[in-house]
Amino acid sequence: MKRLSVILMLITLSRIPAFSQQVLPSKDQIAWADAEIGVIIHLDINIFAPESFDYKKKETLPPLSVFNPTKLSTDQWIRTAKAAGAKYAVLTVKHGTGFCLWPSAVNDYNVGHTPFKKDILAAFIASCKKYGVRPGLYYNTNTNTYYGTHDEVYNNAVLAQLNEIWSQYGPMFEIWFDGGLQNGLEAAVVKMIREKQPQAILFQGPLQAGNTIRWIGNEDGFAAYPQWSRANETTSADGAVKIDGLHGDPDGKYWCPGESDFPIRRNDAWNGGWLWRAGEDKSLFSVGELVDKYYKSVGRNTNMLVGMVVDTSGLIPRADSLVFDSLGQRLKHIFAAPLAVRKHITQSITTLKNKSGKAASQVVIMEDLTYGENILEYSLQVLVGEKWKEVAKGESVGHKRIQAFPPVNGEEWRLMITGNAGPLHIREVALY
Repeated sequence: MKRLSVILMLITLSRIPAFSQQVLPSKDQIAWADAEIGVIIHLDINIFAPESFDYKKKETLPPLSVFNPTKLSTDQWIRTAKAAGAKYAVLTVKHGTGFCLWPSAVNDYNVGHTPFKKDILAAFIASCKKYGVRPGLYYNTNTNTYYGTHDEVYNNAVLAQLNEIWSQYGPMFEIWFDGGLQNGLEAAVVKMIREKQPQAILFQGPLQAGNTIRWIGNEDGFAAYPQWSRANETTSADGAVKIDGLHGDPDGKYWCPGESDFPIRRNDAWNGGWLWRAGEDKSLFSVGELVDKYYKSVGRNTNMLVGMVVDTSGLIPRADSLVFDSLGQRLKHIFAAPLAVRKHITQSITTLKNKSGKAASQVVIMEDLTYGENILEYSLQVLVGEKWKEVAKGESVGHKRIQAFPPVNGEEWRLMITGNAGPLHIREVALY
């Protein structure tokens, strides 16, 4: 064992890049990683005219008179999100049409001038507080059918509306920039974020603003592996085109982890599955498919952000809410009782004893992100007779790595870190 430890130490030291520099997350980024699951709630006026609206034609904008979701309940939205295991919720307060879910003073194309009249953003924030879910906002700065042309008038309107929602509704957990920031808005937006929402996590936000996270390259919920929290640049894509190979970089200059966003309805549904249209319940993903996405998002060191649709009555449809409820129950069941667990580890070898008599088929590894992301390679082994047998191996861990393998019976297990970029601070290792 002593000889093995010396060999492992030499291997570990040989894997430390001489040029690697310490890059650490902010406390806000650590809190965001701990949240793991969020929802992004889509509601826009075009769901009242799905057959006639065209984002490229202003004349197809639905009239304000059609927007009247008489049963709207933000409490129901957030209860559904929480049942799924979500710790935060992002609301699309201004999607592609230009219609605003708050009574904006910038123009009249907003909820305050509809038969419904009520401030949906304010109600959403109140429901988040009521149920202990952290609120976030999506405001698309690049697409706005109401304004059309991207000119000075357009930019001024965008900045004025961002000022309204970032000043009047309290601190946000996450702010979503779909497609990043374009049209020369970046400098003004960075200044406003620092003044109004310095704690917010910024999806595809400007790197110089800090607290940035990036897109994983698809809207399928499958993060590429390995998936590193560090990167040298963020993304600025709107999801219309997939981008392969967005792994991040273990030696990246910025802490900029990935968020895996996908709608609960398949991409071949209307508006890519992000917005509601009648008759599309058949497009819902099954609970089994959603669990698979959890393993390939949260289990690959990203957060999982699930798209929720709101129908014309103002509610999450019953079929969708049943799937969300079942997802939360399934995940609780899977991870309710570890067969073996160790916490707060700083050594390269962690031993575990599975005394349950049950076969193990997956391992969960978590790093303490306070000290950064330092695991580069690992090997999970079980003692079979007098020999150690490798059952799983991998590279990046970061906040969480979940790896499944064929069921194996055995009492003696060990996790070996065979490559690291700095001192080890393993938050938890658990067998299930």
